[in-house]
Amino acid sequence: MRLSKKILSNEHLRGFLCWLGSLYIRLVHATTTWTVIGGERPAQLWARDKPFILAFWHGRILMMPYCWRRNVPIHMLISQHRDGQIIAKTVSHFGIKTVAGSSSRGGAGALRAMLKSLKAGESVGITPDGPRGPRMRVSDGIISVARLSGVPVLPASYAIERHRVLGTWDRFVVALPFSKGVIIWGNSIRVPREADETEQEIARHDLEIMLNDITAEADRLCGVETIDPDWDADHESA
Repeated sequence: MRLSKKILSNEHLRGFLCWLGSLYIRLVHATTTWTVIGGERPAQLWARDKPFILAFWHGRILMMPYCWRRNVPIHMLISQHRDGQIIAKTVSHFGIKTVAGSSSRGGAGALRAMLKSLKAGESVGITPDGPRGPRMRVSDGIISVARLSGVPVLPASYAIERHRVLGTWDRFVVALPFSKGVIIWGNSIRVPREADETEQEIARHDLEIMLNDITAEADRLCGVETIDPDWDADHESA
């Protein structure tokens, strides 16, 4: 077993590292000048206590806790894998609850939990290309949740001038402190309950294009190189 796996298998040490990670996220946010574009879109729903589905790419998850309004309940769908649990423990320091599940494990249970949260008036957050990709391609799962719940999907993304891009499948963006950043919210997408397969595919495609467009625009505004989606791979159900 590699040293990193030994460290992460220690629950107490893993919890400590997640706490340090949350402090790092706070440091980056506090030392960065942020511009928010389209913030009136979620604000209108928050003001009316209307739940919605937050959609964002897996590679942009690091600073997403600060895209969300504090004290507004949200449940994020997180993989049951150890990496997912690390993310769950880290975001819990920002008051974000999690739902464990993915396309391969716990999918049905996660779907029921998300629908229950939305019915109770609490929003959910989903990375539609997680937990394994293909990168920046929307899976069918988020469209199913939107159709069954009747709530809108709001895409959001961010970019930051000072950062590092990891060589992972999602090209994970590690934001660095003392920088400038941009958060962009896209238009909402609704999926009628009676939508057929063709209409659901149109909604999936529209969400994918919108998420990629606002991500590319955020990168452009920060003057950084755009990360391309994995167009060579077919999208998968989740």
